[in-house]
Amino acid sequence: MARRCDLTGRGVQSGNNVSHAHNKTRRRFLPNLQDVTIMSDVLGKQMRMRLAARTLRTIEHKGGLDKFLLGTANTKLTLEAVGIKRKIKKAMDKAAA
Repeated sequence: MARRCDLTGRGVQSGNNVSHAHNKTRRRFLPNLQDVTIMSDVLGKQMRMRLAARTLRTIEHKGGLDKFLLGTANTKLTLEAVGIKRKIKKAMDKAAA
């Protein structure tokens, strides 16, 4: 399983451990991924996702999955997230008509 957030695509980063003597050794910074079930209010169903803790905080701050996806540019989302966003927009247009 890839170490990547399903919505934002945040993944593994690399860097250095730097000792007191300033010796540098390579290391990996892993994202804090959580398996969560998140509810879409517009679609009326739950989705299981593997999200970074930072993404979860942002979703809660924005007011839910639907508002998060609609307020985020497609370039900052994964292909799966763009597909969910498209379904949400379609359901909203259908409900408005």
